[in-house]
Amino acid sequence: MTAAPDTASDVDAPITTTGSASSRASTSRSLLGLLSPKRVSALYVLAVIIVIFSFWAPETFPRMATVQQILNGNAVIGLAALSIAIPLSARVFDLSFAYTMSLSGVTAAHLLANKDWSLSASIAAALGIALVVGLINAVVVVVLRVDSMIGTLATGSIIQAFITFVTNEIPITDSKLYGGFSDIGQKQFLGLILPVWYMFVAAALLWFLLSHTATGRRIYATGFNTEAARLTGIKTKRIQFCSLLVSAVIAGWAGIALAGVLGSGSPTAGTPYLLPAFAAAFLGATQLTPGRFNAWGTVLGVITLGPAPPASPWPPPRRGHRTCSPASS
Repeated sequence: MTAAPDTASDVDAPITTTGSASSRASTSRSLLGLLSPKRVSALYVLAVIIVIFSFWAPETFPRMATVQQILNGNAVIGLAALSIAIPLSARVFDLSFAYTMSLSGVTAAHLLANKDWSLSASIAAALGIALVVGLINAVVVVVLRVDSMIGTLATGSIIQAFITFVTNEIPITDSKLYGGFSDIGQKQFLGLILPVWYMFVAAALLWFLLSHTATGRRIYATGFNTEAARLTGIKTKRIQFCSLLVSAVIAGWAGIALAGVLGSGSPTAGTPYLLPAFAAAFLGATQLTPGRFNAWGTVLGVITLGPAPPASPWPPPRRGHRTCSPASS
């Protein structure tokens, strides 16, 4: 008699082979999807830029120092762009963030240099003022229902007028701003200044919030269709209110970091970052998860636009130890 075939082996072997092939095909499709120009077009643009400049300046451009220079010079723009990622995700514009940066930097420098406050107290006060600005924006936009572009731009104009009144547009410089305060923006770790690491930490936190929490899904739902989200029970006004608070605090820290890079409190330090930050944020919305403002897409946008001005001055300009008190100017 002929022996009966081994049913298990006859059936299992083809299934295992087919399953393995299917798994490899699925992995390949996933990898191709991640590298699709529709998701990471900025990477391809960046690659073209690198190739062109590597041939153009082969002795200077293809160096690790170039990478460090681009990251160091654009870390503050990254923080500024991340500060508006959450309100933009919630369908709210914050055009006052650049002025908040100037205000927080000037506040910290003034308290430290002219009022003999400690470093920690000066930073806490600067962040507190930034939070107050966010609260004002939130009340104007969410409670009073003023259009966010108009309301936050008006707030920013008032902030700039206040800074000009207090400082007479004279930067605050003093030897007290060197050391601990300047280290906030100038100290290096692994060849990168601390603001680069602030940017990466902020991006990681925002990525986790927006992509891996229920709050993040509610923020996106509010941004996609505010009325539909409200009808499903999402407290859209609370989300927009809090998004403006978060934006102001991150912008405040970006302003302090910028003041540390400069070694002074400049009355107009944050103003040049208004359009570049929005450009990076909107470019980031086309990357990784197209159609959504997202943290790592924003960082990618910042790096892609890195060579464009206004980058933070790095190395920072040398400044004298002259004291410019608003009261004495």
